[in-house]
Amino acid sequence: MSDLHSLTVAQILEGLQTGAFSSRELTQAYLARIQAHNPRLNAYLYVDVDGALTAAQAADERRSQAGDPARLPPLLGLPIAVKDVLAVAGMPATCGSRILEGFVPSYNATAVQRLLDAGVVILGKTNTDEFAMGSSTENSAYDITRNPWDEQRVPGGSSGGSAAAVAAGLAPVALGTDTGGSVRQPAAFCGLSGLKTSYGRVSRYGLIAYGSSLDTIGVLARSAQDAALVLNIMAGYDPRDATTLEQAAPDIHLNGNATLKGLRIGVPGEYFIDGLQAEVEQAVRAAIAQLETLGAEVRPVSLPHTEYALPVYYIIAPAEASANLARFDGVRYGLRAEQDNLIEMFKHSRGQGFGPEVKRRIMIGTYALSAGYYDAYYGQAQKVRTLIRDDFARAFEQVDLIAAPATPSSAFPIGAHAEDPIQMYLEDVFTLPANLAGVPGLCIPAGFDSQGLPLGLQLLGPHFSEERLLAAAHAYQQVSDHHTRRPVLA
Repeated sequence: MSDLHSLTVAQILEGLQTGAFSSRELTQAYLARIQAHNPRLNAYLYVDVDGALTAAQAADERRSQAGDPARLPPLLGLPIAVKDVLAVAGMPATCGSRILEGFVPSYNATAVQRLLDAGVVILGKTNTDEFAMGSSTENSAYDITRNPWDEQRVPGGSSGGSAAAVAAGLAPVALGTDTGGSVRQPAAFCGLSGLKTSYGRVSRYGLIAYGSSLDTIGVLARSAQDAALVLNIMAGYDPRDATTLEQAAPDIHLNGNATLKGLRIGVPGEYFIDGLQAEVEQAVRAAIAQLETLGAEVRPVSLPHTEYALPVYYIIAPAEASANLARFDGVRYGLRAEQDNLIEMFKHSRGQGFGPEVKRRIMIGTYALSAGYYDAYYGQAQKVRTLIRDDFARAFEQVDLIAAPATPSSAFPIGAHAEDPIQMYLEDVFTLPANLAGVPGLCIPAGFDSQGLPLGLQLLGPHFSEERLLAAAHAYQQVSDHHTRRPVLA
């Protein structure tokens, strides 16, 4: 089959089960597309050709020898891609940074291990803004990633490599991380379904930390149904991550039911602001109207402290980054600048190893935590964070979900914000409040602008409401075709 790369996860699993194709044939099809298109797109930093083919062959042999197919792992033979901030044993983990060049973990992140136990085949590691700090995947030390819909535009960030890989058909699904919108924003720019999980839903063990109170692991997929199939496997309590809750992993099964009767959806006026691209607003309001047609009750809600989310985030996240990245000192792993004394070695290793955006955030965070400024900046930011979280809690007493834009615009040209970090930070203005509150979010395709670029609708829900989010998105995708469209690659 020449179009294996266009299948959804659900279609792939059915095809593998019926014998329409083998995991090896499927993996070879993806590897061929990676070879053809990755040199231009730079979605992958590392491709494990031999390992992927060996794992695919083992999956086929296991399937052929199984007496009862129902006892096989649920994702047996499914190829996936993994963002290069997650540990995969035997594969490089650079975080898009020179300071981790050459570092190869000897263990798997919990989310990765659970997917491996479920039978997946890992194709490779995808590009990312350095240490997941960015909104465009232009901050990677290993060159930029290009958007498959328009290769002169960014794919979003920081999970831009994962988004570009899935959008271009270089993987059927990919893992990303979301600290301030890094799954949902690239999903919007690349026409995908991007799920940010609730804080505490998926173990962060094996995720190289950026902001420990904000980081979440998510999924970039063609559809809500595909995202659900992956979430079911990787979610759940992990004793190695004290922030995960001791509750059963979700068991989400999305059917063809396209009714949303009884669902209350809130629309926050604070997300429809000056500077919002007119086509984005039109697409989002049309999608909300479609949800209403499906039976949802739509009503206005208010999140009054939304305007403070951006400055609060850019105090808390850099503060946590300055602490987390202190461990990268040239001593134990990664880049080491040989110098005559230890202090000089620290300074030169970090100076040479970190890129400009990472240095900027480390300095901001260190300043915010310094003596005499801690209470004025970090302490105050945490108080306002509580107000933002309370806004969501009050809103979810009135509605079941919130619908809003995912991004202020469609994908912007490469280099457009290169000299203006504030403008780059504003790209996350609609996504980062959910990270401050710890609630789950889902971006789904909602249309295209006049240049043929994807536009995204963001759905937000209360803590651990992923099933509700995915069900609403799935209902919408039963009556729309935005998620079925694919970019035409050169």
